[in-house]
Order: sequence, then structure tokens, then C-alpha cells
Amino acid sequence: MILRGIAASDGIGIGKAVCVREQSLDYSAVKYGGKEVEKDRLQAAITQFNEKTTAMAEHIRAQVGEKESEILTGQIMMLSDPFMQSQMEEVIDAGQCAEAAVDQVCTMYAEMFAGVDDELMRQRATDVRDIRSRMLAILLGVTGVDVSHLPAGSVLVAHDLTPSMTVGLDKEHVAAILTEVGGRTSHSAILARALELPAVLSVPRVMEQLKDGDSVIVDGSEGTAMVNPDQRTLAEYLAKQEELLRRKALLAVYRDRETADAEGNRYALYSNIGSPAEAGAAAEAGAEGIGLFRTEFLFMDRNSVPTETEQYEAYLAVSRIMAGKEVIIRTLDVGGDKAVEYLGMAHEDNPFLGHRAIRYCLDNPDLYKVQLRALLRAGAEEKNIKIMLPLVTSLEEIRGARALLETCKAELEAEGLPYHKDIPLGIMVETPAAALIADLLAPECDFFSIGTNDLTQYTMAVDRGNAQVENLYTTFHPAVLRSIRSVITAAKEAGIPVGMCGEAAADPRLIPLLMTWGLDEFSVSSSAVLATRAQIHHWHAAQAAQVTQEAMSLSTASGVEGYLQSAVKD
Repeated sequence: MILRGIAASDGIGIGKAVCVREQSLDYSAVKYGGKEVEKDRLQAAITQFNEKTTAMAEHIRAQVGEKESEILTGQIMMLSDPFMQSQMEEVIDAGQCAEAAVDQVCTMYAEMFAGVDDELMRQRATDVRDIRSRMLAILLGVTGVDVSHLPAGSVLVAHDLTPSMTVGLDKEHVAAILTEVGGRTSHSAILARALELPAVLSVPRVMEQLKDGDSVIVDGSEGTAMVNPDQRTLAEYLAKQEELLRRKALLAVYRDRETADAEGNRYALYSNIGSPAEAGAAAEAGAEGIGLFRTEFLFMDRNSVPTETEQYEAYLAVSRIMAGKEVIIRTLDVGGDKAVEYLGMAHEDNPFLGHRAIRYCLDNPDLYKVQLRALLRAGAEEKNIKIMLPLVTSLEEIRGARALLETCKAELEAEGLPYHKDIPLGIMVETPAAALIADLLAPECDFFSIGTNDLTQYTMAVDRGNAQVENLYTTFHPAVLRSIRSVITAAKEAGIPVGMCGEAAADPRLIPLLMTWGLDEFSVSSSAVLATRAQIHHWHAAQAAQVTQEAMSLSTASGVEGYLQSAVKD
């Protein structure tokens, strides 16, 4: 039997199914003890929840990373919301027990979040359901799901992999993960990738179709799971798994090497991060700098804008970790698929084309200046920080940001605070507008970084989250490739460095093209650093140029992709 779902975390896992089923949270037998008693029970449960969750977050921070731990600290903030608690107390005032109060209010919030178009908001539904289950378990005295003592070679099968389930999870004993819900951007996927476990999510009725002890092969790259495979299939996947492990081991020799092609021509190989903690992982992975620090994560899962001091400390921490190496920090990129409730952003029918990123920041200069001041101050010590503007479409936006930056410099000078006077300012080229006028933008920028995720989406007029048109979302389309080439050419002619921080930077099929066109810097996920370095190392300039010429002579995306697939070096 072959099951199909969403390929959420690469790799092949082979083992025995362990189906994790939640214990009953039926509270129908609980009697109402009066308003004060039930409110006291509710508050005691909230206190216990917060204490346990804080401990869980610390564990995940130490074992996995800061970004992943923030999923749990975000739950504490949700449950600590006075409005949510007052709604629970209103249910109690109406004559119902604390369990009913938690159930009704959390279910209401979960349904509300699940019905929103925004992907990030839909992830909040998973958080609220996790809060509901754990709060009910505390109130009922039910022991929660424990996956800390799984036998070696377990394929973890669950309705959802919640953040709380991952605490104590021994990844050495888990071969793979299968769930009934979740997508590539869900918390389940984020945690699976952080734990480096193969995962296939959103497998329909997987809990019904599998039983404990079933033999399972999980292919996290293809999004498939084979249940009780025959010996030939098992042998085939064991060989594939061994080959993947062999390749991973071979990549270790590239950890301390320079990033250079076969003839010794140097390239910069950086990492994309979302928090200071990830900078340490990037350095450990062999990254030569930070090509994209997504600062919006500092603004999420909290109730107010991070202060100048909080932002300064976060940026300085990354700067110090990467001392002597460049750190490119993207200014606040909210809107689109990244809504931040407390910013009061208006609902938009088409948020990806709306009031987001640089547009929002320039229209809110007081908010933006806090970030710019923090960046200027953080850059004073190591002088390795560069500021990058997202979603630029015009010269006016660059000039507006630069004017604000100069205002911030004058303020810091007057206050006697140290700052980086010559901090570089560049842009992400991720819109067709910016790509088409790259030659006009380059003279007013200190650097370019190409964001292929949005550039592809906007060039192809494809919502990359829409499954019905996902086949049209491809960087291999000649229109996208020509845009990338023209942006690199404009940067070269203006004498400024140009990098790439979109997913295409780590695609081995595109590396020879990017090398030939003159890309200076590749910025990839930390897990892709060594593989990218190995690919660059294998190419001779003449070979890469020949492949590029052939690829660019083809007229269809499928033709380009097929040709490059055959040309990639092992």
C-alpha cells in the first residue's frame, strides 16, 4: 500500500509504525463547582501550563534552536491574553465548568484562525488546538502523550506533530514522521526539518490505515509512504537510504574549505536565518556569512513591537557570532503571508500585492526608525552589518529609506551613541519591476540580493501556495531565468556585489548558470551549505558556460529543467 501526502522534510526513513493516539479528554462527568472554584481551577491550570511550556521551550531551545522554541513561547503569550481569559471566565459565569470554558473558547479561536486565508494565521489554529488539549489534560489530570521512550527505528504516526510532543523526543530512535495534517510551512514541518527527520504530512486517514508494528518506508523528498513493502522494494530503499547517508558523509570534507570552483575562482557562501540562535548553527555548518536575516520573526508571537534595545541586542548577537564575516539584515517584511496582529494591518483581499514590506515601513516611519536605529547601533562594533530593503519596486523607495537612515544617523550623533556611519544599504530584487529597472536601481544601491521565491511568483503570476497552479511555479521558466541574468548583469555593470537568497541559490541544477552570469554570493539554508559548496567546487568555468548556453537556448521550463537535471554533476 502506498500513501501520499506533502513532502515536508527530505530523506528516507525505514522502520516500524508507532501510532500516537491522544487519551480521552471527555469532561462530561465533571460537575460545576461554582464560579469561584472553577475560576480558581482555571487559573491554576493556566499557571501549570505556563510553567510546563516554559520548561519545554527551554528544552527545545537547547536541543533544536531559538526559532523552534518560539513556537512554544508563542502559546504562552496566547493563553496569557487577558481577553481570551476573560472569555473563558464568561463561560464559567454562565454556569459551566473550567473544562467547558477552555474547550469552547479554544475551539472558537481555532476555527477562526483555520478559516483565514493567511498561512501564518492558519498555523495559529494548530497552536490553539494544542493549548486546548494540554489545558484539558491538566484540568482532568490526564497524562499527555509521551514520545520520549520510543523503540529504535520508530516511524512516528500521529494526527499532528505538536510542539509539545517533540519535547523529550529522541531523534536517534525516530526514523520518520507521518501526520494527517500540516503543510511545508506548518509547525510540524519546521520541527521535522530542524530535527533532520524525514516527514510526509497531510496523509489522508493515516491513523486509520496504519497500525502499530506495520513496516513503513517514508520518502520525505517524494511525499510517499510504503506500508508493509515487499522485499524488493525494501532492498531498493535501503540502498537509496545508504546512498543518501554516504553522500552526507562525503560532504563533511567541505566544511572547512573555501567556496571555489574547480579552477579556484572564489564565491561567497552564506546562510539564511530567522533568529540569533540560527546564526550559531550557520557558523557551525560552515557558512561564510549571513546572506539573509529575516527580522520579522523578532516581531511575531508577541503583543507589542520589539524595542530598539531588544532589536539592537538581537542584531549585535548575530554580528558578534559572525565577527569578521558579512551579515545582511533584511528590514521588516510584514504583510502578504506574514501578518502581525498588533501592528493593526488592515485586511486586504490580495495581501501579496498590498500594503507590505518596504511600503508598510515607509508609511510607518516611527516604527521603521526604531529598527534602523537599532541596526546602525549594532553595526558600530564589528562593522559587518549590511541593511537590505525588501520588495522594492522604485527608486523613490530606496531614496525614502536612505533619507530615514540619514535622519537616524543625525539623531544618534546628537545623542552621542556610537553607530556605523558608512553602513551599506542594498535591496532584495524580488519583483518584476525591480528586475526590469535593475540598471536604474544599481547606482543607488551598495549591493543586490535576488529573492527568487517572490521573483518567480510575481513573474509567473502564480500564487505559490495554490495547489491548482503549483505546476506553473518554476524558476526554470525562461522569463524567470532571463530576469535573474539581467539583474546580475546590471549589478556587474554598476560595480556592486550581487547575491541570491532565494531557494534557487541551493538548487544544484541552477548553480552553473549563476556562476556563469557572475553571481558573487549564494545564500542558502544552513543544511544546504556543504552540498552547495560541493556543487560549486565541481564546475569548471568553461563547462558551466557551455551548460548555460544550451539551457538558455531552450524555450520551455520543462525543457530547461530536464536538460539541467541531466547536466548536474554528482
